[in-house]
Amino acid sequence: MEIRKDDTVVVLSGKDKGKQGKVLSADPKGAKVVVAGVNVASRHQKPRNQREEGGIIKVETPIYVSKVQLICPKCGKATRVGHAVQADGKRSRVCKKCGAAV
Repeated sequence: MEIRKDDTVVVLSGKDKGKQGKVLSADPKGAKVVVAGVNVASRHQKPRNQREEGGIIKVETPIYVSKVQLICPKCGKATRVGHAVQADGKRSRVCKKCGAAV
């Protein structure tokens, strides 16, 4: 999975198509990501003690990673992720459009 936590992504399909947001968490095993402000659901919560309030809480729910695309920090376009091998043998993520390190 090429999308990681703290990446900025754009949603490609679904009810939130076109929205951009920061990845809050990534689940590689389930191939899902949680994006801030995207796929928000209402959750009804009871108070667990007297000091806590109950009510309807808005919660971001996971979406499949195939429905989002990384936004390059340099060129600002939605792009696929490529890999480049550095001189010391480490792999780094690169933008397929401008070639900048992501």
